Amino acid sequence: MARKKEKFEEALQKLETIVTQIEEGDLPLEETLKAFEEGVRLARFCAGKLDEAERKVEKLMRDQAGKLQTTSFSEEEDDS
Repeated sequence: MARKKEKFEEALQKLETIVTQIEEGDLPLEETLKAFEEGVRLARFCAGKLDEAERKVEKLMRDQAGKLQTTSFSEEEDDS
């Protein structure tokens, strides 16, 4: 089954909804298991997107020698 391209924010919202449903404990066992499986999938998706974003930020923050440079956001805002 082909899924539309999922966005991080949408996946996170779905995950939060699933967690709430499971915590409430009102779902039958089979539905709880399905929700849990979907929650695991969404959690992995979100973790992958966060890892991808972190790698992009690190790549952007390297100096010409390839060393990782740390810069606070407030410093960058002052330069604008």
